[in-house]
Amino acid sequence: MAGMAATGARRVLAPLALAQFICSFAGSNMNVMINDISEDLDTTVQGVQVAITIFLLVMAALMIPGGKLTDKWGRKRCLLAGLVVYGVGAVLSAVAPGLGVLILGNSILEGVGTALLIPPVYILTTLLFTDTASRARAFGAIMAMGGVGAAAGPLIGGLITSAISWRAAFVFQALVIVVIVVLSRKIDDPLPADPARPFDTVGAVLSAAGLVLLVMGILAIDNNGWLALGLLLGGALVLVGFFAWVRGREREGREALLSTALFRNRTSNLGLVTQNTQWLMLMGVSFTVAAYLQVVRGYDAVETGVIFTAATLGILASSLAAEKLARRHAQRTLIMVGFVMTIAGIAVLLALVAWTPGAWAFAPGLLLIGLGLGVMLTPSVNVVQSCFSEARQGEISGLSRSVSNLGSSLGTAIAGTILVSGLSKGAYAAAMAALAVIGLGGLIAAGLLPRGARPPAIEAGTTAPPGTPQR
Repeated sequence: MAGMAATGARRVLAPLALAQFICSFAGSNMNVMINDISEDLDTTVQGVQVAITIFLLVMAALMIPGGKLTDKWGRKRCLLAGLVVYGVGAVLSAVAPGLGVLILGNSILEGVGTALLIPPVYILTTLLFTDTASRARAFGAIMAMGGVGAAAGPLIGGLITSAISWRAAFVFQALVIVVIVVLSRKIDDPLPADPARPFDTVGAVLSAAGLVLLVMGILAIDNNGWLALGLLLGGALVLVGFFAWVRGREREGREALLSTALFRNRTSNLGLVTQNTQWLMLMGVSFTVAAYLQVVRGYDAVETGVIFTAATLGILASSLAAEKLARRHAQRTLIMVGFVMTIAGIAVLLALVAWTPGAWAFAPGLLLIGLGLGVMLTPSVNVVQSCFSEARQGEISGLSRSVSNLGSSLGTAIAGTILVSGLSKGAYAAAMAALAVIGLGGLIAAGLLPRGARPPAIEAGTTAPPGTPQR
């Protein structure tokens, strides 16, 4: 489809990037408010952690159905609906008198809102920016804001909590949502909604149940190995049932929640692996370093956030350079370079921290990790989204975000499991080393991406969107 005018495209980029920022911010800033919330609401730290867990489960359950609903309701309508639901959840969280209302606002409503608004962000970006450079610039800005939200969330949340209260952090989220809604008026949905399009309710329930069980299993790894194994196996079995259901509907000629054709594209599959690994490393490193700074070094939330500024600046700098990088280098090359830089950053971090007591020792490694992640986050998303025609953007966007969310959960779980394994101080180095080894797997997947061929369309008679980047 022909892209919109460059000026109009730039106008819609701001709300899309801000939407990704606030969702990433919400996923990371709660970690530094746990003690304040538990004291204010007269609950336990475990109770607040339950609220965070439920938020992750709701997102995991609804991201794929949320992506599919964009075809039925329209991308802009889903975006606005998600923003409104999220905003109501943020306001409810800010005035919560107890844990139950906080769970309703933060865990349920913000989780549902995120699942509704995030897929349209990626679909609209793919449809509105149709050439390699402009799409790279757009995804670069969005991924930069997402990375900044995730990396700077603890700092921003810590500053707001220290200066005002934890409730003000939710007011901040609500205010950002209002700004996004106002800016979103300039967005024109490039495809008409199709209200008559059928929705696979059984498939939605099966996919949600399977993903919830998987995420619960991942989160349980560092507490109860047998329970985690049972949940992971249960989730895998439910997802097998989901794919059997989908294939049955496809054989009958009926529309399914997620087409099995999505998994027959080798380039997309490899791109999804790199996405999962990138978010696993980002959240794993963030969790491990934050725990080390607070538990071993004794830094508070604000001091920890300041140290993480190096990673934030790295992600921001390299993500915003995405357009220039895309003009000069193949996306496969950028993804591979990103993994190499991130793994090297982990090595530098381990070496300097082991031999230097000062806080500055964290800066070079975190900066290199941030630069590496920023270099590869954008091309990985572009690789996957560009593999499919306009008709499949809703499905692949929901699947892509689910895979990334699973990576985030897995990164935290792997790091947490190693940290409680009884290795004492050496556990932090072991966790970082494990993340580097996993990064090597992502590097291998990136190396298997096609060197220069345009990704094939996944269905006969369809083509990839105009401007599909060469790799």
